[in-house]
Amino acid sequence: MRQAFKRLGAAMLAGALILGTAVAANAETVLHRGNGAEPETLDLHKSTGVPEANIIYDLHEGLVVFSADGLPVPGVAESWDVSDDGMTYTFHLRADAKWSNGAPVTAGDFVFSLRRAVDPATGSEYAPTLAPIMNAEDIIAGTTPPDQLGAAVVDSRTLKLTLKAPTPYFIGLMAHHISWPVHKATVQKFGDEWTRPGNSVTNGAYVISEWVPQSKIVAKKNPNFHDAANVTIDTIVYYPTEDIDEEFKRFRAGELDMTYTVPTDKVKWAAKNMPKEYRNSSYFGTYYYVVNLTREPLGTDVKLRRALALAIDRDKLVDKITQGGEQPAYAWVPPGVAGYDYQQADFAAMTQAERDAEAKKILAEAGYGPENPLKVEVLHNTSERHRRIAIAIASMWKKTLGVDMTLTNQEWKVYMETRDAKQFQVVRAAWIGDYMDAVNFLDLFISTAGVRNDPGYTNPKFDELMAAAGVNPDPAARADQLEEAERIFLADLPIIPIYHYRNTTMVSTKIQGVIENVLGFHLSRYISKS
Repeated sequence: MRQAFKRLGAAMLAGALILGTAVAANAETVLHRGNGAEPETLDLHKSTGVPEANIIYDLHEGLVVFSADGLPVPGVAESWDVSDDGMTYTFHLRADAKWSNGAPVTAGDFVFSLRRAVDPATGSEYAPTLAPIMNAEDIIAGTTPPDQLGAAVVDSRTLKLTLKAPTPYFIGLMAHHISWPVHKATVQKFGDEWTRPGNSVTNGAYVISEWVPQSKIVAKKNPNFHDAANVTIDTIVYYPTEDIDEEFKRFRAGELDMTYTVPTDKVKWAAKNMPKEYRNSSYFGTYYYVVNLTREPLGTDVKLRRALALAIDRDKLVDKITQGGEQPAYAWVPPGVAGYDYQQADFAAMTQAERDAEAKKILAEAGYGPENPLKVEVLHNTSERHRRIAIAIASMWKKTLGVDMTLTNQEWKVYMETRDAKQFQVVRAAWIGDYMDAVNFLDLFISTAGVRNDPGYTNPKFDELMAAAGVNPDPAARADQLEEAERIFLADLPIIPIYHYRNTTMVSTKIQGVIENVLGFHLSRYISKS
């Protein structure tokens, strides 16, 4: 064989090299992404988790989308106009917006989809996000039919949305998938199965082609996407894994191009030994424990909740356990929201010794002690990180307060169902912001928020302030109302904030276009691979 190769003429050799180059140029480019838990659903109006959102943002496109650096930019809408009073948004749809089956994306698709999103029959946890649109709240409450939503077709390429009040963050809100369109005929034909491979019709950069539960989800480039010429990744393979240590091993073995996160005990090692691959950036989110307010004794005694909140040494937790530079949290809304003063619980300025002393006093006065320990059951979804955090907190509670903690873990889908049904005493949770406004965190806990209100929190004054802020056209006065609402919320302690996130991931040096941003979105359409 070697002898035959040596006898090739110059012209033949050149031709072979050219052919090889052409084959290489036409080779499929595949992106392998670690993606956390198995998706609960890929229905963009029913999804709630980050693993689902990572896929949905690749499959679909809204009026507004996120740029590579996490900013809201034109998507299906090439432009929009806002009325002088800030109450009407008119979106002009691009002429080349198409569904993956080649049909045009129209204003009617958005009206159908927005109505579906707020329809109580859909059961969307994110429906309250659309509350700024006229009549949305009454539709969600079931007192007004969906066809009364303030969304109207002007013509096939023009959509008009009418709001109940000026909403300065509305364009950012439109970048969230709750406002994005679904293909009407497909949804009506397949029902709950419309997201499955072979059924799904989408309008984003990719189309789902394969879904093997607990193994992989495969998406192929959508040739009908309006910006397909600039999409360089041909195929994406998302790998669901709740074992982040295994994910880290697969990345080091070259099987993954990107990870979902980094194991807490590998953060410092990765920063030191793989600095070109390790990423650590600000992340607009809060890690917290939810207390079920419908269960005694914690749910009915704010002092007991306060004692538990006081006895968590957050500085030690982020230094010894999470190790990713997270910020200890005594607030619900993370820092960094423009025009909003960062609020913190009244015990934020205390030393840990002072917090522990007050916590011990509270439990003693409530009659708990060695002979009668307070018993707490904490639920978390399967994850070594969550387990390590819970064990550390259990140790703190035991040492300081004599609390007996029982720890329960469940797989992601079961955990979500249990949480939504409020079948827990305390549950670990996290909220990652969808747009940079305090209301994106605070409106989870208005009394009408449904299953999103995990603790079952109700406070008329909190609701009153949130309602007033929702229609206040003065940004400064609105911020004052939201800040007061958060102070009330923090004093009531329906949740125990633990830390504000950092986004720690591993990204191969072969990957370009992954720009760190506080919302943590990295759409595959912007990514390339060498």
